[in-house]
Amino acid sequence: MKNIYLLLLTILIITSCGNKKEVSVDDVLATNDVAQIKSKKAELDTKQQALANDLKKLNDKLEDLNEDKNIPLITTYKVKEEVFNHFIELQGNVQTKQNVLVYPETPGILKNVYVKEGQRVSKGQVLAKIDDGGMSSQLAQLEANEQLAKTTYERQKRLWNQKIGSEIQFLQAETNYKSQTNAVKQLKSQLSKSTIRAPFAGIIDDVFKERGTVVAPGMGSEIFRIVNLSNMYIETEVPETYIGSITENKIVEVNFPVLGETVNSKIRQVGNFINPNNRSFKIEIGVPNLKGKVKPNLTARLKLNDYTNPNAILIPQSIISENAKGEQFIYIIKDKKNNNEAVAKRLIIETGKTQGDMIEVLKNLPAGSEIIMEGARSVNNGQAVKVINKK
Repeated sequence: MKNIYLLLLTILIITSCGNKKEVSVDDVLATNDVAQIKSKKAELDTKQQALANDLKKLNDKLEDLNEDKNIPLITTYKVKEEVFNHFIELQGNVQTKQNVLVYPETPGILKNVYVKEGQRVSKGQVLAKIDDGGMSSQLAQLEANEQLAKTTYERQKRLWNQKIGSEIQFLQAETNYKSQTNAVKQLKSQLSKSTIRAPFAGIIDDVFKERGTVVAPGMGSEIFRIVNLSNMYIETEVPETYIGSITENKIVEVNFPVLGETVNSKIRQVGNFINPNNRSFKIEIGVPNLKGKVKPNLTARLKLNDYTNPNAILIPQSIISENAKGEQFIYIIKDKKNNNEAVAKRLIIETGKTQGDMIEVLKNLPAGSEIIMEGARSVNNGQAVKVINKK
């Protein structure tokens, strides 16, 4: 009986301990008992360490069970043939072959000026008149003498044809007539120099001399500047290394920074002389006038098409690596499976010209190849990879 009472007492104690409610943190803090607070903190630290150990065991097990844990994720791009135009950038100045200073051809006083600045003139139009110094009167006298010599010659010729008179009289009359005719022509030519005419159609850009000014042939005595803006061109110098690729009719993109205008043109002339000082040759590029806004000496930026490949393979420069031998290589994928897993293969390539971030591949990369883009720097030859291209 005594043993039964002991057993019941033991069960009662165990039951009461099992149903004991856990004291909360707030309850412990409310006691203000340092010993209880420390005890509660130690209890929580133990539980936290136990939870951390359990989490680590779970993560380690998941990593062991993960089949893709060593497979790097990559993106790919399928290369294709496309047109590749390469350009070189240069600077040039606008010029015109019809931009001249008009000088007097004979000395004298500038008698009349018939045009003003900004006026359009036609070829041969009279621009100004220089006092001829009496040459007009001399011409009238010479023309009278020429007329007399002509009459005398014609009469002597009729007599000579009738076998009347001497041959010497006929020859003297003929010589005198020709002499007078040449004198008239010479004076007319001299007199024509007193009239200044436009050498071509254009615009009077400057009038340097006023009426009444004494002028004479020579430097510093220019009277007008006449410009024709309908036939403009740009002249620039190209390094001799491009002599084989810069040819006539090549496409040029012309930009005028000051005007904010861009036009397309072609090379119309290529120089045949290499300047020994800077090893370059000159080219000319015709440009439209753009409603009169293009002026001589205006600066232009040029993009010259020196190379074109209609079937080029282009890839970003950023994915290209280089080995110890100096060879360039990229990675492509092979044996792609349905789950997008594949094998990375190193491919040695040869490259050509660049344009921006793109570079042309000349050898070993056929169209349709799938190259590795993102992740290209972190894979090795023969390594398994997984493609995660976005759709």
